[in-house]
Amino acid sequence: MQHKTDKTLQIRKILAETCRELRSNIGVSCNRIEDEYDFSKGALNRIENCIVDCKFITVWKISEAMGLKLSDFVKILEEKLGDDFKIIEE
Repeated sequence: MQHKTDKTLQIRKILAETCRELRSNIGVSCNRIEDEYDFSKGALNRIENCIVDCKFITVWKISEAMGLKLSDFVKILEEKLGDDFKIIEE
């Protein structure tokens, strides 16, 4: 069982929300991501439904599938997470 803190759950929720929003905005289906980016549709569904935490490499794969640089994807996450979270130090 994965360790769950309030911040972990908040990050998981924001990541899920962001993935769904970006995928919807660019019109990319889970099937397309699975086919083109060697990414399991089931894994993406579990991330988008806040069921699992994901590894750094998974966040990178998601950003690639959304057509974003990893740093841009992380910036989006940071903005949504608010001032309590800093992933990239300036």
